[in-house]
Amino acid sequence: MYINFFHTYVCIFKKNYRYLKIIIKNTMKKYILISLLFSLTIIACQNKNKSNKKQVQKNEKNMKNNPLIQAWNTPFGTPPFDKIKSSDYLPALEFAIKQHKTEIDKITDNPEKPTFKNTIEAMELSGSLLKKINLVFDAVESANTDDILKKTAKKIAPELALHNDEILMNKKLFKRVEAVYKQKDKLNLTEEQRKLLDDKYKDFVRSGVGLPDDKQERMKLINKELAGLKQQFNDNLLAETNDFDLYVTDEKDLGDMPENVKQAASEEAKKRGHQTGWSFTLQRPSFYPFLDYSPNRDLRHKIFQGYANRGNNNNKHDNKKIVERIVQLRAEKAHLLGYKNFAEYNLNDQMAKNPKSVYDLMDKIWPKAIETAKQDRDLFAKTMKSEGIKGKFGASDWRYYVREIRSKNYNFDEAQTKPYFEVNAVREGAFLLANKLFGLHFKERKDIPVWHKDQQVYEVLDNNNKHIGVIYMDFFARPSKRGGAWMNEMRMQSNVNGKFVTPVVTNNFNFPAPTKDSPSLLSFTQAQTVFHEFGHGLHGLLSNVTYASLSGTNVPRDFVEFPSQVMENWMSDPAMLKLYAKHYKTGKIIPTEMVEKMNKANAFNEGFRTVEYMAAAYLDMDYHTKNDTIPVKVLDFEKQSMKKIGLIDEIIPRYRTTYYAHIFGGGYAAGYYSYLWSAVLDADTFDAFKKTGNVFNPELAKKYKKMISAGGSKDPMDLYKEFMGRAPKIDALLKKKGFEK
Repeated sequence: MYINFFHTYVCIFKKNYRYLKIIIKNTMKKYILISLLFSLTIIACQNKNKSNKKQVQKNEKNMKNNPLIQAWNTPFGTPPFDKIKSSDYLPALEFAIKQHKTEIDKITDNPEKPTFKNTIEAMELSGSLLKKINLVFDAVESANTDDILKKTAKKIAPELALHNDEILMNKKLFKRVEAVYKQKDKLNLTEEQRKLLDDKYKDFVRSGVGLPDDKQERMKLINKELAGLKQQFNDNLLAETNDFDLYVTDEKDLGDMPENVKQAASEEAKKRGHQTGWSFTLQRPSFYPFLDYSPNRDLRHKIFQGYANRGNNNNKHDNKKIVERIVQLRAEKAHLLGYKNFAEYNLNDQMAKNPKSVYDLMDKIWPKAIETAKQDRDLFAKTMKSEGIKGKFGASDWRYYVREIRSKNYNFDEAQTKPYFEVNAVREGAFLLANKLFGLHFKERKDIPVWHKDQQVYEVLDNNNKHIGVIYMDFFARPSKRGGAWMNEMRMQSNVNGKFVTPVVTNNFNFPAPTKDSPSLLSFTQAQTVFHEFGHGLHGLLSNVTYASLSGTNVPRDFVEFPSQVMENWMSDPAMLKLYAKHYKTGKIIPTEMVEKMNKANAFNEGFRTVEYMAAAYLDMDYHTKNDTIPVKVLDFEKQSMKKIGLIDEIIPRYRTTYYAHIFGGGYAAGYYSYLWSAVLDADTFDAFKKTGNVFNPELAKKYKKMISAGGSKDPMDLYKEFMGRAPKIDALLKKKGFEK
């Protein structure tokens, strides 16, 4: 059989030799070509590997040279802003995310039995580099942004959201946490350790660790999209605020505007390319004075509409669709976690606990506030008519007639008091109050790097000259800074294993900068704002806990405003004013009769202040108690929300939907009511100080310090009851607002 097969094969070979020769020749060519391509591929891969290796080495070298990664050899380990470039943040954050992932994997894969130390405390201490860099990035990006930082924020926000979700939805890691949680009663934990354990466990549950895989994936996508939308909302708002320019050429339209405001507007006009005249912007130090003083109703209306329609101009910076999507996604997120709406989800771990408690509180105050506002509205409309001005009194007229009535009925003009509230004098007043209440001292440090030349930096010391922390003060408005005023913690206090880490905090404002002819002079409310944000700063600085997650302002949202708002009470108290309110030219203390007139005049218009705030708080709650995910038409929704509470046309919410950064660009969603909730606590507290006959009462101050230094280590209601000896009462707030005598 084999011989026959071979014979046949030879015959075929001879017969087809010519064809086989051609095939072999072509095959050899293909083989050579394939071999050549294969060799080139190997060389390319080798080159690519070498290139990748070089890139990795280059990246590693860059990381080593990145000042955010390096040790901070600065006074008290403050950020080396003199070395950090905007381009350093993104690679540093991405590097830190990878490092944190490795640290979490080590905890998750630990073969040892889960304990508080190897699981809960280990999680608390993990990601230290990421926290360190991200806290600084958040502070700088909000106060001194640029195009690079904006791009970084857009890119990193979704990455951070996803990273957080991957940790809190890690079922293997949760099993370790749950194992410790189930045996917490047997572990002999301290009160703070128990609170940390409870919080970590709740974080996992509230993040959706118990959801099936498909719903977890959906949750991750929601959180990632929300992070990007919030950043875009803020970017749009900043652009809308900066783009507006009310250019005025006739000085008559400025009325009796203070000279320092005129000077600032003149300088702004030159910055914007005008040779003469005055430019007014939507920054509050510019916007408010124009409404206060300009007799030109048309121009007042124009700038008011510019302010009220930010993010609502159907242009590339429009925020309506962004809000629509945010509301929809938050409702979906709540449903995934088993809640009817986002407010129920968000309030579950706050002092209020549920939406009903929030609405109940607001409904107690709203009728008295809106009635007071209506009475003021009628007075203003009557005054305007008596002056022969035709037309209906409107929202853009309100501030103008508040100033006019104050001047007539109280013989008071805020311009009279501004020389006593020079920005540095007000700062020193806040520092002095901290000294009288808590024994703190503030030493300016010129050797600590800053992120902007306007910043002032202070080391905080106690009466024994012991270092407590560092506070940065950044007072003036600029295009690179978002609007409003706020506090950041750039380093949180902690004390794990005997290693006490001192806090680093910032206070940020948008006050008028000094001009060549005048210092920065503040209004009454701006001076209040200094004390308010400084109260947040003290909350961080006085923290005395073990774990950073429970330190300082890491408390429920409706408690966080309490230590800030209570400081406003001291700001205008006669006993405090005579210590710091001194004329910037003469050094004379503000006269007693002026203080009396000022406080009486500022009590006027309380209806407006309460109504515009509460209108925004109702709007927030209405958006987030929406039970379905059907997209809203935001302008229609806002209109219906305000109609429901009976808001008058002459007042708009403090924040309309498209520029409501607190809830759509920040962390106050279903939480803007917290200022009112905290107002009950702050009025109750200051009333207790006054009743002692000494607003600086050292015994009460000591008890108050103990309460706020506990941070989030205990339930805030328990802390308040320990401080006051009882639950809070609303009486002092109603009396303070003039709604009850």
